[in-house]
Amino acid sequence: MTTAFQQTSPRSLREAWVALAGLSAVFLVEMLDTSILTVALPTIGRQLHASTTALQWVTGAYAVVFGGLMLASGAVADRYGPRRVMLAGLLLLGAASLATAAVGTAGQLIAVRVAMGVAAAMTTPGSMALAFRLFDDDRLRVRATTLISTVGLAGLAVGPTAGGFVLAAAPWQVLLLVNVPIAGLAFLAVRSGVAPDVPAGLHRDPVDVAGAMLGTATIMLALVAPTLFVDRGAGSWLPWAGTVAAGAGAVLFVLRERSARHPLLDLRLVAHPLVSSGLAFKAAAGLATAGLGYLVTLQLQLDWGWTPALAALGMLPQVVVLIAGGAFISPFVRRVGLERAGWLSAAAVVAGLAVYGLLGRFGYGWVALALVLVAAGMRVVGVVAGVNVLRGLPKNRTTIGAALTDTATEVTSGAGIAVTGTILAALFTGDLATSQWSAEQTAQFREAVTIGGLALTVVAAALVGWGIARSRRVTARDAPGTR
Repeated sequence: MTTAFQQTSPRSLREAWVALAGLSAVFLVEMLDTSILTVALPTIGRQLHASTTALQWVTGAYAVVFGGLMLASGAVADRYGPRRVMLAGLLLLGAASLATAAVGTAGQLIAVRVAMGVAAAMTTPGSMALAFRLFDDDRLRVRATTLISTVGLAGLAVGPTAGGFVLAAAPWQVLLLVNVPIAGLAFLAVRSGVAPDVPAGLHRDPVDVAGAMLGTATIMLALVAPTLFVDRGAGSWLPWAGTVAAGAGAVLFVLRERSARHPLLDLRLVAHPLVSSGLAFKAAAGLATAGLGYLVTLQLQLDWGWTPALAALGMLPQVVVLIAGGAFISPFVRRVGLERAGWLSAAAVVAGLAVYGLLGRFGYGWVALALVLVAAGMRVVGVVAGVNVLRGLPKNRTTIGAALTDTATEVTSGAGIAVTGTILAALFTGDLATSQWSAEQTAQFREAVTIGGLALTVVAAALVGWGIARSRRVTARDAPGTR
């Protein structure tokens, strides 16, 4: 079958192995950049004489720029070609990573991380969109997306550990310089394995510059506000001001997109049942994964007194399910179908949160069960909901669709940490990181963990419930190929 984006559709993953290798490498380097530098922050702080705030921005600048620019870069890619934008982003990533060798101050490193965030926004949404476009068969699309996400999650999981081993034998700059060969290989594989963008398959609407600026500012504020809640506390005016500004930006963005002749994001497409339900499921998974991870990490080390190494082992059930669970996604989807797989896996996320909120304080077994349920649900949702969002969009809007799913996950992940961090700050008196808690402080922490877990459960359940209601509106008319 011929499409506007390629001459022939591969009949198996093996036929598209070069393209999939390149797209997997793109997702791998984004996941590595998210996690690998964390372990090096103390070393970076000593060598660059960086303040605590500067160190926070070494990691935060990447996340904020990456999340904030995804929608705009997705819209540009659908206009000028996702393959072209991805190749340009890989060149920028390689150049920015290479510049790490010349970094001498914390400000210079933050600038490098900003450039890497721009590159990630140009490349990451395209990895899923181009994988979707490679195939006409939804089963192959699920398998391809599963493969790419598994490679990326493996990078996210092993990044800190690998970084620790590297630091034992090499300077911290190597952790970012490793991007250079990976980006180079990805560039060559995408250039040779993915067919060039065909002008007939791209839309010709002018880029909505005002919408792009409003959307970027809103998302960046939404990503910064949760960090401010955790750092400054709910008693400070600054996080609330950031939240209000993000809300006002969102309202202005919607008004702009409803009135613009050529909107950055057509809200009528977002309202499509496949798209809106998929975004709701992805948002619930992002909220749950980040919020639960934050609470469990504090609980294991601060309440139960586990060492950091033992706490890392305590998170192992989640890591194992996230990586190994990819083998079960395709059989599960074949058995129950894409739509049902989406809401069943999202329901598993809610169940995991409920287990933790109700029973997590009574022993590690319940914590491990919660981690497994949330990870299993998130693993399926990450693939199925993403594919469903792209199925509900025209082919010339799939890159911004992929960017939208990633943005939903990024924003709700920050919200999950903000919710739990604010509840902890409100209920716990004194210094949370002190080595000795009183009996009253222990009771306060456990109450905060329970309330935080249940608050996440309620919000995630509302998102999933709304997503299920939307998914039931999918009809034969909504199926791909009938639009």
